[in-house]
Amino acid sequence: MTGVVELLVLVLQVYTLVGLLFAVAFVFRGAARLDPDAVAGTWGFRVLILPGAAALWPYLALRWMRAGRNA
Repeated sequence: MTGVVELLVLVLQVYTLVGLLFAVAFVFRGAARLDPDAVAGTWGFRVLILPGAAALWPYLALRWMRAGRNA
């Protein structure tokens, strides 16, 4: 049972780390690609969307890649 819990914690840690790395890139480049109004976003706006981008990174990464192909 302990091995399962350790594996679950490791998966959650990796997901969080990847999410944070993705979120930083998304906040500065990807958000503007998906929403043209985000280009004029302030630092406060960027700080507010950072946690959500980190949590939802698989969905946002997919949308960002699709937007790159359509541009």
